[in-house]
Amino acid sequence: MFNGMNITASALTAQRLRMDVVSSNMANAESTRAKLVDGEWQPYQRKSVVMQPKEGSFSTFLQAAANRQEAGGGVKVTRIVEDTETPNKLVYDPEHPDANEEGYVNMPNVDPLREMVDLMSATRSYEANVTVFNASKAMMTKALEIGK
Repeated sequence: MFNGMNITASALTAQRLRMDVVSSNMANAESTRAKLVDGEWQPYQRKSVVMQPKEGSFSTFLQAAANRQEAGGGVKVTRIVEDTETPNKLVYDPEHPDANEEGYVNMPNVDPLREMVDLMSATRSYEANVTVFNASKAMMTKALEIGK
């Protein structure tokens, strides 16, 4: 009876973590000293959340649905990964303490526009799951009222 609410709750938790990671990326968009590697400071690297179903694969869920069995168990965050594919930005600022000999500063690979799109996506997903949770709660309440 509570399986649907548990699935929705897992999605709410995952989307909340996704919003927290986006917030961290935005807060560190100008951080040139995030990590010390071999005596040199490295800029902050953009992070993203990797999610997957709690159990099974798509074919498992499809087979369960075809057999009219209950399928699904929600979503879980498997890891938070650093974006190493997007290159860091080089900004000319010879006055900056982290500028190299040519006057360029190695800035983080955080794109505020991309982060805002990710934040909007996570927020919409969160809101949709709140709606599903409230609908499930209302259906359960109605079922209890019918039983009186």
